[in-house]
Amino acid sequence: MSRLEGKHILLGITGSIAAYKSAQIARLLVKEGAEVKVVMTELAKQFITPLTMATLTKNPILIDFFDPTNSSWNSHVSLGIWADAYLIAPATANTIGKMANGIADNLLMTSYLSAKCPVAIAPAMDLDMYKHRTTQSNLKQLKEDGVMIIEPGDGELASGLVGKGRMEEPEAIVEEMVRMLQGKQTRDLENKKVMITAGPTVEKIDPVRYISNFSSGKMGYAIAEECARRGATVELISGPVSITTTEKNIRVTHVESADEMWAEAKAKFADCDYAILAAAVADYKPKNTAKEKIKKQHDSQGMTLELIENHDIAAELGKEKKNGQKLIGFALETENESINAEKKLKAKNFDFIVLNSLKDKNAGFQHDTNKVTIIKQNGEKKEFGLKTKKEVATDIVNELTRN
Repeated sequence: MSRLEGKHILLGITGSIAAYKSAQIARLLVKEGAEVKVVMTELAKQFITPLTMATLTKNPILIDFFDPTNSSWNSHVSLGIWADAYLIAPATANTIGKMANGIADNLLMTSYLSAKCPVAIAPAMDLDMYKHRTTQSNLKQLKEDGVMIIEPGDGELASGLVGKGRMEEPEAIVEEMVRMLQGKQTRDLENKKVMITAGPTVEKIDPVRYISNFSSGKMGYAIAEECARRGATVELISGPVSITTTEKNIRVTHVESADEMWAEAKAKFADCDYAILAAAVADYKPKNTAKEKIKKQHDSQGMTLELIENHDIAAELGKEKKNGQKLIGFALETENESINAEKKLKAKNFDFIVLNSLKDKNAGFQHDTNKVTIIKQNGEKKEFGLKTKKEVATDIVNELTRN
C-alpha cells in the first residue's frame, strides 16, 4: 500500500524559480497515493503553468477566489477542511512574511489561515534574503505557530551566487510529508540532552594563515536538527561554518581551534545522555603560532612547519564515558575503509561509528548528500545508499535511539 493512500494534500506554489520542482513534488505525492490539489499565486504562473500541475494532479488548479469562466467560488474554508496537510513549496520570502503576519491577500494565504491541518513550508530564495533578520524573524514566528520548516539547502542559486536558500529537493520534501502524515515525528528524545560537534577546526599558523579541512558542517547540523525535532535539548559545538540553524532547542557554541572544541566538549559531556562527534577535528596544530605574518623567504631552503598533536577528543571522551551514556563517532576514509573504521570504533570506545568514504560520488565533505555505513561494537554493519544528509541524520538518530 502506498504510504499516503487516502491522504488529501494541498500544495501551495508561490512565485519562485524553484516552482519547477513543484511538478516533481506533486508527481511523487500522487505516486505515494495522495490526492493533491494545487493553489497557486498569480506570480507562480510565470514560473510553471497551471496546465502542467493539473495534468500531474488530475485536479483543477486554484488561483483566484472565483473562476471567471463559470463564476464558481473557490472556498478557502472548504480547502482548509479538505486538506490533511498543507505544503507550500516553494515558499518565497514574501509569502513567509505574509504568513507570519496574517496578511490574507490571495487564495493561497486565506487557505493557510483557514487550514485546520498540519502546515509545512519549503523556503526558496537568494542567500541574502534568507539570512536577513526579517526573514529569520518570520521563520521563527512560523515555528512558534507550529509550521514545519523544511530547511533549504546550500548550493548554486538562480542569482549565480552559492549559499543557503536553495529549496530542498522534492524527494526529501515528500519524505518529510510522509513522516508528518504517518505520525513519525516522534519525540523519542524528550528529556534527553545530546552534545554534537560539527564542522572543521582552524589551527593558526600566523594571523592570516591556518591549517584546516573541507568540512562544511552540514552533516553535524542535520543531526542536531533531527535530535531537536525529536525532543532533545542539543548542545552543538560548531567549528567555523557558513550555515546556521533556527531550531529553538539547539544551543550553538562557536569555536575555532581543536583546543577550544576540546574544552567545550569536555565541559558539556558529563551531563549529556548522548554525544555525536561529527566534527572534522585537526589531528595536528603548529607548535608555535607566529604573532606577525610570516614573510616569504627568498632562498632555496623553503619553510619547515613543526606540528604537534592536538587533543584526541574522541579517545578522551571515550575514557570518560559513563554507564548509560552513548558516544557516536565518524570515520571519513579514503582506503581500507571498513578496517580503519573498525579500529577507530574500538580505540575510541564508541557505541557505533558512521563510516563514509571520499571514494563515493557525492558523499562526504561539502555535498548535500552522503552515503554511510553504520558499524556497531558487535560487528553488525548497516549500509545505506546515497541520501540527503537530512535523511542520513534520521538514520543515525534512529540507530541512536534503538535499545
